[in-house]
Amino acid sequence: QVQLVESGGGLVQAGGSLRLSCAASGRIFNLNAMAWYRQAPGKQRDLVARITSGGTTNYADSVKGRFTISRDNAKNTVYLQMNSLKPEDTAVYYCKMEVVPYDYWGQGTQVTVSS
Repeated sequence: QVQLVESGGGLVQAGGSLRLSCAASGRIFNLNAMAWYRQAPGKQRDLVARITSGGTTNYADSVKGRFTISRDNAKNTVYLQMNSLKPEDTAVYYCKMEVVPYDYWGQGTQVTVSS
């Protein structure tokens, strides 16, 4: 069974930075893409950033130039560096790992950006 553990969320002022981490444990084979999603209250869960096994990245337009996704394959860990945070970035952030043929989700970590 694969388990994902997230860390790094918290409260930060607008313009500040946070770094999220998500580490996978368990029997992991065929780890493909890793991604971060977020869900604000009353809204759907949306993709923030995704990185493939080959290192190709894509970002939501709202975070381009501010957020950076990276991965450490040796540690089965994905990171999200968030800079120049805005109040509208406030949400619960979830990591997802595509371990063929399944998707696994983390428990979520709260990010709150105050104005």
